[in-house]
Amino acid sequence: MTEKKSIIRSVGAYLPARVMTNDELAKLVDTSDEWIQQRTGIKQRHVAAEGENTSDLAAAAGRKALENAGMDIADVDLIVVATTTPDMTFPATAAVVQQKLGMHHGAAFDIQAVCSGFVYAVATADSYLKNGLAKRALVIGAETATRILDWNDRTTCVLFGDGAGAVIMDHAKAGEDRGVLATSLRSDGHYWNKLYTDGGPSSTRSMGHVRMEGREVFKHAVGMITDVVYKVLEDTGHTIDDLDWFVPHQANKRIIDGAGQKLGLPPEKVVVTVDRHANTSAASVPLALHTAVTDGRIKRGDLVMIEAMGGGFTWGASLIRW
Repeated sequence: MTEKKSIIRSVGAYLPARVMTNDELAKLVDTSDEWIQQRTGIKQRHVAAEGENTSDLAAAAGRKALENAGMDIADVDLIVVATTTPDMTFPATAAVVQQKLGMHHGAAFDIQAVCSGFVYAVATADSYLKNGLAKRALVIGAETATRILDWNDRTTCVLFGDGAGAVIMDHAKAGEDRGVLATSLRSDGHYWNKLYTDGGPSSTRSMGHVRMEGREVFKHAVGMITDVVYKVLEDTGHTIDDLDWFVPHQANKRIIDGAGQKLGLPPEKVVVTVDRHANTSAASVPLALHTAVTDGRIKRGDLVMIEAMGGGFTWGASLIRW
């Protein structure tokens, strides 16, 4: 019996038209382009327009992924949206995306694992496909993270941006030696107060703003990232040297560099987009994937490791034969 595998057929992305530079931010808070770049590697971020919701970004990225796969929404029967910034408390943003794409069949739901959301969503769709619960999935990471920022807090408002990325996940056809090879997901709620929002429907009846203990997050991030990367490599019998590309969550250039160095990865194998996109939370990994696929770096047959770490803490990694 041939083992069932889910593969990534295509990628898609959407970035809002408005670009906010560090110099523009410096007019709002006590900061500077030099300060932001030195500590984060970020040069700019995209900001959603007034009236442009997370579902709009997600639907746009989804349409592009469908187009790039040569498919129609009728070919998909599962939509999974990873987001921390839903349009509404309910219904799920995925249901709104389903409506915007004109899909009446199948199932649609959200995943909330903050910055790790896309990795969690890929793992969820992979399981659905392998177990026959869906035939084809549209998996999206989408955020309007700038809507939950305190623009007076320079430690957080400089870090985030808006955007969406999407992939079409499908069953591997006979003879296709590629797909999602293994995934490792982790969380530890004891660290919830290191990165969180200070509000919510149940606690404050409000949205709240991002709050973060930056040094604590950095202290744990590199170790947690390398932990799941090594676990996935161990599960598949691969080594770091086998990787063609490492596509990490784009939170901070220092964290990306630290993880790359600890793993022993040469910088030329690491995809970095944080300078242009900033931290787009659940959208960062699919946006980085789209960038590297579009510019020709990631090619058919390449061994690609995606990973992310976010509030919760949550963290995870997936190894994919492209």
